[in-house]
Amino acid sequence: MILTVTPNPSLDRTYEVPALVRGEVHRTAGERVDPGGKGVNVARAVVAAGVHATAVLPLGGASGALLAELLGAQGVDVTAVSIAGSTRSNIAVAEPDGTLTKVNCAGPELTPAESALLLDTVRTCPADAAWIACCGSLPRGLEPQWYAEIVTRAHQAGARIAVDTSGAALLASLKARPDVVKPNAAELAEAVGRPLATLGDAVKAAEELVGLGAGAVLASLGGHGQLLVSRDGAFHGTAPVAAVRSDVGAGDASLAGFLIAGGAGPAALASALAHGAAAVQLPGSAVPTPADLRPDAVRVTADPPLDLPLTEA
Repeated sequence: MILTVTPNPSLDRTYEVPALVRGEVHRTAGERVDPGGKGVNVARAVVAAGVHATAVLPLGGASGALLAELLGAQGVDVTAVSIAGSTRSNIAVAEPDGTLTKVNCAGPELTPAESALLLDTVRTCPADAAWIACCGSLPRGLEPQWYAEIVTRAHQAGARIAVDTSGAALLASLKARPDVVKPNAAELAEAVGRPLATLGDAVKAAEELVGLGAGAVLASLGGHGQLLVSRDGAFHGTAPVAAVRSDVGAGDASLAGFLIAGGAGPAALASALAHGAAAVQLPGSAVPTPADLRPDAVRVTADPPLDLPLTEA
């Protein structure tokens, strides 16, 4: 069983339009409403793969009730922490060429009591949780060190923990030694305070995060694949994508694939790549099922091409 924690969940509303023109009235070619937030998406992808998942998340208002209802309909067990504020809604406008325009709300402010209850809920999580995935931005009211505290609580509960966040919260979490962190290329560059021009630069940056406390770094590099770095070495992999339809939740699907495949080593990286590649070819924040995956097309190597450019010439 995989337990996910999403401190700032959302309802994700996606609208597909022929073209987005500022100031004009648009008619949608398609629309959908999905339960959102990075940890929520991980839980959805885990369940779509046939594995049990429980989502722990603060919920409030009508939007929070709808989010829980949508998650339950998808087979995700929900452990809700009631809050006074209303769960946020995020909007994405998708164009046929893959361009995605997002409007993300800040979300509610959690009180100290609500924050403490969320932490206590994780500490008392089911004993059969093999992994805890704590993902996403922090809502107002939570300080960056909240992530370090949740890593500590997860380890006290006997579970391994993956952290997918950025900025000060990511750096703070490293002090508590999370088992895996999952930045994208921009977040990895931000964490080490310098641009990453090549795959070799990304490997060095990931090694720095390992030196600061991460058990492993699973880094999404967009069209350049994914990188897995730990004290056991570095692996790089790619997966073909025919056309990008939406990248919302693709990184979360990758993390789900990584965890359900054991959360370590090249086989888990290959699973992450297959899930991420399938996700970007689906609408909105839809998650892939086993039928969407192309594991035979994934390529993973223990000899990464360190001179591979990560930026456009």
